[in-house]
Amino acid sequence: MVSKKKDQTTINSGNNTKNSNAASVSKSKSSTPKSSGFSFSTEKWLLRDAPDTAKCYSFWLWAVTCLAFFVRFYKIWYPKEVVFDEVHFGKFASYYLERSFFFDVHPPLAKMLIAFIGFLSGYDGSFKFDEIGHSYVQNPAPFLQYRCFNAFLGTMTVPLMFNTLKEFNFKAITCAFGAFMVAIDNAHVTETRLILLDAFLNFTVALSVYSYVKFYKVQLTSPFSLRWNLWLFATGLSLSLVISTKYIGVMTYAMIGSAVAINLWQLLDVRAGLTVRQFASHVVKRLNGLIFAPFLVYLFWFWIHFAILTKSGPGDNFMSGEFQETLGDSPLAKESRQVNYYDIITLRHRDTNGLLHSHLSRYPQRYEDGRISSQGQQVTCYFYEDANNEWEIVPVKDLPSTSGQPVLLNEAFRLRHVMTNSYLLTHDVASPYYPTNEEVVTVSEEEANGPDYQQTLFTFQGLNKRDAGSVLKSKGTLFRIFHVDTAVALWTHNDVLLPDWGFHQQEVNGNKKVTDTENNWFVDTIVNIDEERKAYVPKEVKKLPFFTKWAELQRLMFEHNNKLSADHPFASQPYSWPGSMNGVSFWTKDSERKQIFFIGNIIGWWLQVISLATYSGIVIADLFTRQRAYYALGRITREKLYGPLMYFFIGWGWHYFPFYLMGRQRFLHHYLPAQLIASMFTAALWEVIFSDCKSLDTEKDEELPDANYNDIPEIQTKILYFFFGIMAVTIIWCFWFFSPFVYGNVSLTPDQVVARKWLNMELNFAK
Repeated sequence: MVSKKKDQTTINSGNNTKNSNAASVSKSKSSTPKSSGFSFSTEKWLLRDAPDTAKCYSFWLWAVTCLAFFVRFYKIWYPKEVVFDEVHFGKFASYYLERSFFFDVHPPLAKMLIAFIGFLSGYDGSFKFDEIGHSYVQNPAPFLQYRCFNAFLGTMTVPLMFNTLKEFNFKAITCAFGAFMVAIDNAHVTETRLILLDAFLNFTVALSVYSYVKFYKVQLTSPFSLRWNLWLFATGLSLSLVISTKYIGVMTYAMIGSAVAINLWQLLDVRAGLTVRQFASHVVKRLNGLIFAPFLVYLFWFWIHFAILTKSGPGDNFMSGEFQETLGDSPLAKESRQVNYYDIITLRHRDTNGLLHSHLSRYPQRYEDGRISSQGQQVTCYFYEDANNEWEIVPVKDLPSTSGQPVLLNEAFRLRHVMTNSYLLTHDVASPYYPTNEEVVTVSEEEANGPDYQQTLFTFQGLNKRDAGSVLKSKGTLFRIFHVDTAVALWTHNDVLLPDWGFHQQEVNGNKKVTDTENNWFVDTIVNIDEERKAYVPKEVKKLPFFTKWAELQRLMFEHNNKLSADHPFASQPYSWPGSMNGVSFWTKDSERKQIFFIGNIIGWWLQVISLATYSGIVIADLFTRQRAYYALGRITREKLYGPLMYFFIGWGWHYFPFYLMGRQRFLHHYLPAQLIASMFTAALWEVIFSDCKSLDTEKDEELPDANYNDIPEIQTKILYFFFGIMAVTIIWCFWFFSPFVYGNVSLTPDQVVARKWLNMELNFAK
């Protein structure tokens, strides 16, 4: 027989009045809904006091948080150079501070927070973080404040993890070990010491997981109370912060949504004692707190985004003409001028900053690998101002006048090299370094007007179809230099320069992958600009409804995110992530043989793989044995197994498996939210394993009275401490061994680098 005390605690989740509680108790004395998934409606052990003393929890919390703080802030000022994707997110912060519109595939929240740190530092956004390795000493920027902000968020993630496990009534040492696996993880430390988005992303993921656990525990005792509502909306706000940082936040929504769905399914059970109206109230409250209110918060960040970015900027070309008309002129736009036919211009490659260049020297008859060239006049990219950078735009169509006729995007023309009076040409001859790409040369006027005429036709191809027919402007308009005859786009690269015969300048070739973002150019200067165009006339700024602008930006963000499918040397497949089988080179210092290489703590990550596999085996074995009426596990053990452990396990799955369905580029850092959840899961699992899991009844333990809830399985504390201690020591050793790749402050010999190679890691300076 089930006691009255148990019924009242178990089934009053939907009732606030004494009468409704009494009715529910009377109705459900005969049966109580069983535990299902991670809905904890019968888990009364959650309401008990934590198994250790408050001092014990406080000691371990401070210990693991201080450790996280130390490893993240240690020499955080090094290197004083742009590292990895600081190129992007430092640049975006500068655009915010200049109020210049830019385009990015990620939502704006985390980027705005980084910019806010710059604003508080009095920074004006003048440095654009253009290239990895650029010095912060020569280009003053508040990089240290930016990095410290992220390191602080990375540190605060650790106590959130600790307290999440504590809310599940795990021992203090278990809470500490779960948090420790992120506190001293090489990947988390590396990612949270730099100007990146993942520190805020992981912090909000941890906050969402913690907030929902707090909400659920309040529901066990006082649903619809003020605390219940506060934790419900706190969970929704946390989820909104996640998805306002990166769209993979939808995976965190799926994790919490799964828990909510199972919880609602159990509340729908007639044995829970709720009327249809009471159940509907639960549903409506959750919709308001977890969907509608968070969506308004999500929209709010975009409203702020548009309110800040009011000036024309580098993101203009991604947007429609109507959208661009809502932006005021930026410093860049003030220098932008209409480009006309017969203008003499210079063309600059956006990614490498090189200027399209030619000179009288020709390609050699044979390259070093034995291939034969056309021996045409060389076309390269050059970094310095030079008369050989000047090209005249020669029309193909008939014009009513030789002056004032604008060049339109996607309209055919020819480019005449002014100094040598030759015409730009691309043909089906292999380029010096890329046999699959076309050689780019110039030919004489006689050849250009004769048999080679078709091969001298180009267009400035807009990046979007809707740009066709738009007027070309200097500085602001991005385009591809598209060859009409062979359908290639001009491309240059600086990973390897031409040898002595090419004066160590950049190779230019015709790239068959026309839509690659590396093919983008712009008109840098108009050499022979007339006085009329030199005059600056401010443009009229128009208005557009917020939802129109938001809808357009959302569509483009999703489109371009899906297009990020080009090959990348450090991209990896999801199956390699849990074992940290490869990593990403973040930064190198060739002269000192130093590097920052992104890789997980191999010991910790493989312990998680083992734990996930062990849990799967335990669950499968339990399901099979119970089908044969053999009850090996006690009720509390099973409720932990299918409660918090299932919560973490499914959460890990939601943050991991969807990446298999994505066609875009995937990198190891995408696994960090899943790894964070797996850390809490691993610690919790081993506490359950090292406890007295046996059933008190060999038939149906779940029908035993309340005494079973008071008999929490005894934990084998000494074994647990010993196991966690051994694992902690090995994890610390692994962190220390790979720490030169975290901090980048130690020069390693080739032998030392090779000793640290792990599976598919492609380390620099191994020779």
